[in-house]
Amino acid sequence: MRSWLQVGAVVGAMLAAGSAAAAPPERSGVTVFAAASLTEAVGEVAALYQRQTGVTVRSSFASSGTLARQIDAGAQADLFISADAAWMDYLEQRDRLVAASRRDLVANRLVLIAPAGSNLNLRLGPGAPLRAALGGGRLALADPATVPAGRYAQAALTAFGVWAALEPHLLRGEDVRVALMWVARGEAPLGVVYATDARVEPRVRVVDTFPASSHAPIRYPMALVGGASPAAAGFAAFLVSPAARAVFEKAGFEAP
Repeated sequence: MRSWLQVGAVVGAMLAAGSAAAAPPERSGVTVFAAASLTEAVGEVAALYQRQTGVTVRSSFASSGTLARQIDAGAQADLFISADAAWMDYLEQRDRLVAASRRDLVANRLVLIAPAGSNLNLRLGPGAPLRAALGGGRLALADPATVPAGRYAQAALTAFGVWAALEPHLLRGEDVRVALMWVARGEAPLGVVYATDARVEPRVRVVDTFPASSHAPIRYPMALVGGASPAAAGFAAFLVSPAARAVFEKAGFEAP
């Protein structure tokens, strides 16, 4: 009997040890999933926060749709910043977010860009001659099927009555920075990106800004992801602090 009790104790200890080893370690720091257009600004805010607090902030930048689907599939993110409400709604409807933490962070504008050496002048509005301005080239934009910047662009061009003529002549990028790159490299004569994207790329220039009335307001909502690390709320609060606001304003973002 004593032998069986000893064996049972050993097995129990082994099972307990195995369970402890299998338990996922508590996450430290903060992992932020943010829209690609926020790359420089959120990176700078994160670096500032790390210097002030010692808390590590890891950032992943891509299209809002790509990031939202990754979070829905179980990717370990603590904070999500989308370039539109639709992808935030997508996650909220699936109970992936701490709904009470949701708020708009910044706003942006949509612009038409050309390579820096281009001398094209064009005013955006109903019937704008964008198709003629392309010559034999294509219009670069983020894919409207999944990317907020592309959706805003499609809405504006539809409002102008030129979307149908332009649709066969599009270069659709996986995110807005891909569209920016195509124009910067001269692979597309025109592109539609955010105003803040154009500011970070010296190889492009802004031809004109889309009227705000031509598309839905461009807002960037943020929210904590369910199961976020304890440090995530602190960084979320810092993102709306005066110090962070100064960084966003310098990058060209506006208050929501």
